[in-house]
Amino acid sequence: MVPQWIIEKKRDGHVLTAEEIRFFINGYTQGTIPDYQMSAMAMAIFLKGMTPEETAVLTDTMMHSGAMVDTSSIQLPKVDKHSTGGIGDKVSLILAPLAACAGLAVPMISGRGLGITGGTLDKLESIPGFNVNLSEKQFIETIHKCGFSMIGQTGEIAPADKKLYALRDVTGTVASIPLITASIMCKKMAEGIDSLVLDVKWGTGAFMRTVADATALAQSMVRVGKAMNKGMVALLTDMNQPLGRTAGNALEIIESMECLQGQHAGDDLMNITMALTAEMLVLGKQAATVDEARGMLEKIIASGAAFAKFKEMAALHGADVSALDDLSKLPKASIAKPFPAPAAGYLAKVDAESIGRAVLVLGGGRQKTDDKIDYGVGTSGLAKIGDKVAKGQPLVVVHANSEEKLAQAMAYVEKAFEISAQPVAAPKAIVARITG
Repeated sequence: MVPQWIIEKKRDGHVLTAEEIRFFINGYTQGTIPDYQMSAMAMAIFLKGMTPEETAVLTDTMMHSGAMVDTSSIQLPKVDKHSTGGIGDKVSLILAPLAACAGLAVPMISGRGLGITGGTLDKLESIPGFNVNLSEKQFIETIHKCGFSMIGQTGEIAPADKKLYALRDVTGTVASIPLITASIMCKKMAEGIDSLVLDVKWGTGAFMRTVADATALAQSMVRVGKAMNKGMVALLTDMNQPLGRTAGNALEIIESMECLQGQHAGDDLMNITMALTAEMLVLGKQAATVDEARGMLEKIIASGAAFAKFKEMAALHGADVSALDDLSKLPKASIAKPFPAPAAGYLAKVDAESIGRAVLVLGGGRQKTDDKIDYGVGTSGLAKIGDKVAKGQPLVVVHANSEEKLAQAMAYVEKAFEISAQPVAAPKAIVARITG
């Protein structure tokens, strides 16, 4: 086959055969197709799109470009969750131990934060001693012992994705639904799971800004998963305001541990977490309905088993578990400054993007991939849309380690809030459920 002919075919809007897609991706991974031809192909896909069948072949080829995690020794139903990312999204930290307590195996390969979106691995590394770089053997052993493990992507998993993503980042082709779908699903399917629940976010703090775009991405990923004979459900969730009450690594660990001990019930964070975990239980055949599953999960939290399960997993990852029993041992910023409400009324806006930018300039996120994270900084005590507030009441507390960075962050915090004289309804946390 001739690479430029395949590029021309997609450029002109034609459907590529499975053989053409495999030839192109395998050639790029192996180095026989250069970056400039892959760049042209990525742009052709960005402009002309792909059919569901093409996207499924692209995903499968990228998945098989490297090693697959061998989970065959795990007899429990293997179910994972993936989020498209957002501000204050700490769901995985609560969901995974809950699902494990309910009889599922959760082999979770997570990511780091880049830009304003936080990463699960960075949050876990704010726990002293926590090692996210387990070998595959240690990963599987941890799941056998406690039902779940959370590690970073190894170099052997989906090398085609790692290579292609770096290229997309510098060629303006990141925001392509077929390419996003293949990038996410090739890594998740390489985990050796039976089923996957997707948390696809939309709004100012999300990658997909509109419900329509988030729906298209969710449908694409569900179709690909089903084509690979996996159980699939996607929930569309709101990311116009941060999720939960905190943003920033150690602060999010604190909130997550509180949630596992039964605090924050009824908050947007717990509503979304319970909904996603319930879907996992139904896919894993541990419950017949999401209502039955939710009842099981509430009992698990009330019993203290979920918090104990997280500590068990953390210990197996080398963490100092005493820091989870005494949260004051976690990294802590030297400055904590409340931001007062400028007027009385009802919160009409809590902009997720502005809060995310504030955390980033504080040092809680990365502006470049090799930036060092300051685990103690961020925001806590966040008021939510619809809350009634008095003038001078703290809307959020900003945690910083320098006055200079605090001032930079406050400039973003000031833009985040709008107050209305009239009552404002709280937004719906989950806007749609997609199964096909």
